[in-house]
Amino acid sequence: MIQTIALTKRYGNFLAVDNLHLSVDEGDCYGFIGPNGAGKTTTIRMLATLLQPTWGVARVCGHVVGMHSRKIRPLIGFVPDYFGAYEDMLVQEYLEFFAAAYGIRNPHRKRVVVDVLELTDLSVKISAPVNGLSRGMKQRLSIARVLLHNPKVLLLDEPASGLDPRARIEIRELLKELKRMGKTILISSHILSELAELCNKVGIIERGKLVAQGSIGEIMRKVRQRTVLRIGVIGEAERARQLLESQGDVAEVHIEDGVLKVALASHVEDYSFLAKMLVDRGHKLLTFQEEPANLETAFMQLTQGLVQ
Repeated sequence: MIQTIALTKRYGNFLAVDNLHLSVDEGDCYGFIGPNGAGKTTTIRMLATLLQPTWGVARVCGHVVGMHSRKIRPLIGFVPDYFGAYEDMLVQEYLEFFAAAYGIRNPHRKRVVVDVLELTDLSVKISAPVNGLSRGMKQRLSIARVLLHNPKVLLLDEPASGLDPRARIEIRELLKELKRMGKTILISSHILSELAELCNKVGIIERGKLVAQGSIGEIMRKVRQRTVLRIGVIGEAERARQLLESQGDVAEVHIEDGVLKVALASHVEDYSFLAKMLVDRGHKLLTFQEEPANLETAFMQLTQGLVQ
């Protein structure tokens, strides 16, 4: 659904996006991750046909940005990281205005507006002034706006930016529902834990370059070369640490907040023998689990904190 080949955007001597190769398949929810200034917004704006690439190719639904932009626009919904204008309208007027712009005629237009308000849980605000909505509701209204013409692809630039925890949860649940509906979603965000829950693929960008791309499992395997266990014992943690360190299949052990953090040698897949050994030596186990790798850890290891 989305493919870029050597996509590049230059402003004079400044290289905002550098030789970018993205691949988003139909039905994917793709998390686009990077520090401020990494090139996320510039990339999304090119895919939305709002910016022309300096060179390289960007395809959306098989159409080339720049050559077939008029064909792309009816197929996408773009939500920027700010709400925009038209705040002096009522919610219903706002949506009907954009529905008319999309060529949706009455009486179908009113039905579509009611449907997207219901989907985004904004039905109770149908007669409310837009400028009286909270930031979270305005973000949901932005998503409602781009759903009016039933696009195949959604391009979302920091949709949860600046929202309180409840509003973030509401946006996340809405995006899950859109994913269940089969929408292809590309979403940039700084809230990595929520992307990990929502997305099946991620791409990490820094200084305009894509440093990693793939499923979350593939990204985790890139940054984690060995299994790490978290083991809790009742008392005598130091004796347990020494015992674990004496094992040839254990690379290193240290105690963190009273819990043993055990890094295994890279070849070890079955680590059940460690639990048996500790119990046989008289230790009582409180916890024995593999430490889950997370997207934040991967991001920190794959990027250098560089900004443009």
